[in-house]
Amino acid sequence: MEKLLLLMVMFATCCATPKDLSGKVFVFPRESNRDHVKLLTSQNKFSFLTTCLRFQTDLTRNYGLFSLATPTHSNEFVLFKTGSGDVMRMHARDGGTDFLSLSLSPGTWHSMCATWRSDNGLAQLWVNGKATIKRFIQTGAITGAPITILGQEQDSYGGGFDATQSFIGMISKVHMWNYVLTAADIKRYMDGQHITPGNVFNWGSLDFEITGQVLVEEESEVM
Repeated sequence: MEKLLLLMVMFATCCATPKDLSGKVFVFPRESNRDHVKLLTSQNKFSFLTTCLRFQTDLTRNYGLFSLATPTHSNEFVLFKTGSGDVMRMHARDGGTDFLSLSLSPGTWHSMCATWRSDNGLAQLWVNGKATIKRFIQTGAITGAPITILGQEQDSYGGGFDATQSFIGMISKVHMWNYVLTAADIKRYMDGQHITPGNVFNWGSLDFEITGQVLVEEESEVM
């Protein structure tokens, strides 16, 4: 079964046409247990990673921003905003930790980068140019064909979405690397300067599939 799923993911990836989303945003306009964006990659092992994105929402409840699952773990790597104030929960290999006292005011654009390394299990968040403390989550590499979702949180491999955890708002400038970016590189991303594009997901050449009512809009029209 796992081999079949891997072949399906590889087929979808090889047949996708990357799109340059520079100057664009994904708009998630409604609460739903269906609407999402799936990001496609042929890579299936991550010992280190960095994920960066920009988002805006007026939600005060919890919501899923970024959810990477494999056949083994539904929470391989997840960024999930809890309903408990300015708290972002990060999962790695089904482990998790909460980053506290962040500045995540509704109705404002936020830049966020998350790093994790498998050798020591340490993770860190950067929000609007400020770094959090480093927290332990889980050691060991992420392996297996990934399904990566924007706008929902996977409770099962590729599904198990809950409308009350869906994201409503806008997401842009999504990148992911299979290594930990330096603090200087993260700062350049936060400042909107030139960076080396993600080698897993690259906003300037993105393989993706939209399910449901998610729109691609001009950044100039919404910012």
